[in-house]
Amino acid sequence: MADNLTKEDRHYNMTRIKSENTKPEEIVRKYLFSNGFRYNMNDKRLPGKPDIVLKKYKTVVFVHGCFWHCHDGCRYFVLPKSNQSYWHPKLEKNRQRDIEHQTLLREMGWKVLIVWECELKSSSRQSTLENLIEQIKS
Repeated sequence: MADNLTKEDRHYNMTRIKSENTKPEEIVRKYLFSNGFRYNMNDKRLPGKPDIVLKKYKTVVFVHGCFWHCHDGCRYFVLPKSNQSYWHPKLEKNRQRDIEHQTLLREMGWKVLIVWECELKSSSRQSTLENLIEQIKS
């Protein structure tokens, strides 16, 4: 099935998608900061440029969008029906890159935590963030 948008419209839409400082990242960062955690953001020296780096705890946190990082079993991840020859390889490449980066970080001695966008919806946000703090401290 072909793309429903023109090449120009698709390009415009794609340029509006942020890779850093997304709303889910802001939610996690503000919560951590308000609970006394200090961190660095998007450290380019580490594989995958983690969203949050807590050096004191030797922990990195990735805040993943369910679509872009292929959250298995999530209702917010649906492979697009149009232009599948583009989307399937692109999203699979994202998934493989995530696995490689996480493996490298663990080999370097870092604890790797993932927070999914869907876990930050209002109904589960508080428990997700509390659980994150427990994981960081453990």
